Amino acid sequence: MINTYIKASAACPKTNVADINFNIENIKKCIDKAEAEHSKIVVFPELSVTSYTCGDLFEQDILIKKSIHAINELEKYILNLDILVIVGAPLLYDYCLYNCAYVLFKGKILGIVPKNYIPNYSEFYEKRWFTEGFNIKSKVVNLDFEKNIPFGSNLIFKCGDLKLGIEVCEDLWVTIPPSSYLSLLGANVIVNLSASNEIVSKSDYRKHLVENQSARCMCAYLYASSGVFESSTDLVFSGHLIITENGTLLKENKRFQRDNEVITSIIDMERLTSERLKNISFRDSIRLCPYEAQIIEFKYSNNDMGNFDRFIDSHPFVPSNEEERDLRCKEIFNIQTAGLGKRFSHTRLNKAVIGISGGLDSTLALLVIVKTFDMLKIDRKNIITVTMPGFGTTDRTYNNAVNLCKNLGTELREIDIVPACLVHFKDISHAAEIHDVTYENVQARERTQILMDIANKEGGLVIGTGDLSELALGWCTYNGDHMSMYAVNCSIPKTLVRYLVKYVAQKEVDKKTSEILIDILDTPVSPELLPKDKAGNITQKTEDIVGPYELHDFFLYYFIKQGSTPEKILFIAKQAFKNTYDEKTIEKWLNQFIKRFFTQQFKRSAIPDGPKVGSISLSPRGDWRMPSDASYNSWTN
Repeated sequence: MINTYIKASAACPKTNVADINFNIENIKKCIDKAEAEHSKIVVFPELSVTSYTCGDLFEQDILIKKSIHAINELEKYILNLDILVIVGAPLLYDYCLYNCAYVLFKGKILGIVPKNYIPNYSEFYEKRWFTEGFNIKSKVVNLDFEKNIPFGSNLIFKCGDLKLGIEVCEDLWVTIPPSSYLSLLGANVIVNLSASNEIVSKSDYRKHLVENQSARCMCAYLYASSGVFESSTDLVFSGHLIITENGTLLKENKRFQRDNEVITSIIDMERLTSERLKNISFRDSIRLCPYEAQIIEFKYSNNDMGNFDRFIDSHPFVPSNEEERDLRCKEIFNIQTAGLGKRFSHTRLNKAVIGISGGLDSTLALLVIVKTFDMLKIDRKNIITVTMPGFGTTDRTYNNAVNLCKNLGTELREIDIVPACLVHFKDISHAAEIHDVTYENVQARERTQILMDIANKEGGLVIGTGDLSELALGWCTYNGDHMSMYAVNCSIPKTLVRYLVKYVAQKEVDKKTSEILIDILDTPVSPELLPKDKAGNITQKTEDIVGPYELHDFFLYYFIKQGSTPEKILFIAKQAFKNTYDEKTIEKWLNQFIKRFFTQQFKRSAIPDGPKVGSISLSPRGDWRMPSDASYNSWTN
């Protein structure tokens, strides 16, 4: 399980310009810190051995030779360490000086990668000393202490699932960064040794550049830039350190620190593989690579990560930041209303029919309809809301449903389904005292029949209320609440439904409506298909039967989004919910999720249209195409 992860570090050591002994000692201290954190990779800034701002001193033989001897010293220092070290130093090759990344592992130079693009504009004039390295491919370097060292911009360093590519500073800022090609050639971790000076707002642009490149390349990206002690003459440096993964910022330091600094994060290799497998455009781009990679293989002694400190969000569908969450909710409502608005304008109908239960899903669907009708300037009286009390309907949900519809100004109809269900029980010879799945589904299908017939009679559309979590679990009655003419909640997970309703309660409606919505939020999730207790309370609580929705939404996210194995999902769920559920409980509901997800695919194969609002959807017409008869045996113990 843990083999799918790797710990990696970006480091900024203290430096003295041209003081190689001082620089090497501080590089060693950073290596020690990264190694103590069980990191397997540590990348240092550009020319960190000599320092970047040496100017014409780069033409001094003593500086070049001392830097090569320092590399040899570092090799010996890490002989017994299980960490890949990437440091910056110059290399004299065929009478040309190259700005290079030296890749060191267990007392050996695995390879040397030159900087491809040499900036020579504004405050940069590196071409005075250095030569571009983009034409260097699969060469060999011989040093006094080591021979036949691979040298080239096409090197990729491989250990198991890890494939590491390198670029140096300016390489990232050009039109087609070398990392784009390296990623297409297989590299899933890119490191950048940089010396990027500070001017106003440059740090924000730099961070976005790193994030965006990691997203485009579907890779992890480690960025290490020179620190404040590199500052000299006209330039100031800040020691910016960044670690990203597929567009997500994992770790960033506070710039302008005045001591050795190392940041470390855990990279999810499996996530990167999953993203690349799903993205056909990424695969199609491989043929555009103008060269082949030279693979340099190495092997770690172990996979020990020490403390697993990667943040695992227990609610991956819901932003933890309130401001971001509100923006997300607003965006989702806009997508839902735009989709529903298109369906009404296309059909030229102006009436909606919806069953209202006083539960979360029907409440959200009604709020979407109201917003859509207001947008289309259609009278809310054209929204036909139908409450259909049955054997398990409680006063609380009934009153909330009625009061909400009245407050929103819709047309409210009440149809008691008990008489019709009793007749149907008689017709199919089912005893009303037997509270089994037939007893429940008769009610669900009776409600859907009523809604469909009203829609036919009134010339309207039945709007579905079921959410993504219910579709994943198959927690719906086939051709009952499973069916509608347009399903506005079909790609919204239950955990997010709650926040959408809460958002409306806090931001969009009057105080009285808000109070109703808050009480709906506090009501246990239930289909209310079984009789209530003697006190009139809900007896059938969904989460008691299928399990907590927050767990199922977590399972769904990693199962679909990353194609994670049950073993990995269990591992990260234990991290995310360590203060909420024990391992036995998580494992129980994970097995339930897998079995229900596979056995209920036939329902998802026949779902109605509905708007995709997030990156995960189970529509059979695009996002999820799965045979209805697939076995779950390979996914369970």
